[in-house]
Amino acid sequence: MKFEAVTIKDIAKALGLSTSTVSRALRDSYEISPETKKVVLEYAREINYRPNPIALSLKEKRSRSIGIVVSEIANSFFSQSINGIESVAHSKGYNVIIAQSLESYEREVMSMQFLASRSIDGCLLSVSTETKDFTHITDLHARGLPIVCFDRIIESIDTHKVFIDNFQGAYDATTHLIRNGYRRIANLSNAENLSITRERLAGYRKALEDNDIEFDERMVKYCPHGGMIYDEVDKASTELLKQKPKPDALFASADKLTTNFMRYCKANKVIIPTDIAVIGFSNLDLTELLSPSLSVVRQPAFTMGQIAAELLINIIESKRAVTDFENRILPAEVFVRESSAPKRKQPVLKEA
Repeated sequence: MKFEAVTIKDIAKALGLSTSTVSRALRDSYEISPETKKVVLEYAREINYRPNPIALSLKEKRSRSIGIVVSEIANSFFSQSINGIESVAHSKGYNVIIAQSLESYEREVMSMQFLASRSIDGCLLSVSTETKDFTHITDLHARGLPIVCFDRIIESIDTHKVFIDNFQGAYDATTHLIRNGYRRIANLSNAENLSITRERLAGYRKALEDNDIEFDERMVKYCPHGGMIYDEVDKASTELLKQKPKPDALFASADKLTTNFMRYCKANKVIIPTDIAVIGFSNLDLTELLSPSLSVVRQPAFTMGQIAAELLINIIESKRAVTDFENRILPAEVFVRESSAPKRKQPVLKEA
C-alpha cells in the first residue's frame, strides 16, 4: 500500500471548506476569521498535517535544505561535525542531506551532482583524499550554489573556510614527544594532496627543526585513503618499523591513522609506549579507555560544524551577493595520556 501524505485538499474536504480558505488559515491570513483558523489548525494538528516541502520550495524558490559531503560518517570527527551542523540547521528551519564520498573522487562528484539536482540551497564540503581536480565543485559554485568548505579545504575557491590550526596542533604534539625524550619521531600522514596533510606535516617539521632534530623523509609515510583502508596503514607501519634504527615515537596526523596504528601494534605485539610512543589526531570519545590510554590532538568538531553551517546559511539568506569571505581558524587541544609517556632510560649493562 503506497503511503500518501495528508494534503490541504483532504482538510478542506473533511471540514467542508474551500482549499483556498484552508491554505489562508494555515498561513494565519487576516482574511480568515479566528474561529475558522482555530477549526482548521486543530484539525491539522489532529491528523498530523505537514506542508509539502516540494510545493513550498517551488513557491519560495528555496528548498530549505542543505547538503553535507564528507568522507565517512563513521569517522568520529565527521560525525561530531555533522551534529554541530544539524544543531544550527534545525534551529533555523533547514533539513540536511548527508552524502559520503568514502574517500572516492568519483563518489564525491556523483554526490555533488545528486545534491545539486535536488535543489539544495547550499552545501558544506570536506573533500575526499582522492580529489585533486575541483572542477565539479568550482562549476557549481560559479553557477551560484553557495558552498562552504570545512576541515579539508580548497584554497582556490573563493568562499568561507572553517578549519583548525593544523600547523600548531602538529607542532605541539611533536614537541610533546621531544620533551618526553623521543628523537626518532615518525609521521604517519594522510594523502599528500590534502590541505590538512601539508599543514600538519609543516608543524611536525618545524618542531623537529626547533629542537635540532634533522628531518628524515624516510620517517614520513603517506596513506592515500587516510587510514580508511587498513592495508595502507599496515604497509606504512611495517616500512617505518623495519627501519634501522627504528623510530621511538610516532605522530599520526589523522583520526583513523591514529587508531589503526594502535590496531597494527596490537596485532604485531608492538608495545606502546615501551617499543614506540604514540600521539595523533583523534576525536574518538573512548581514547582515554584504551590500553594504554591514547594521547591525542582533539579538534573542536562540533563547533566547527556549527560555524560552517551558520556561515553557509548567512550566504543563503543574504539579500545581496556575498563577496567578503572568512577563514575561521579554530584551536586544537592536546590531551596527554599513557601512550606518549616519558621515554625510559635503558639500563647500562656492566661488563662481567
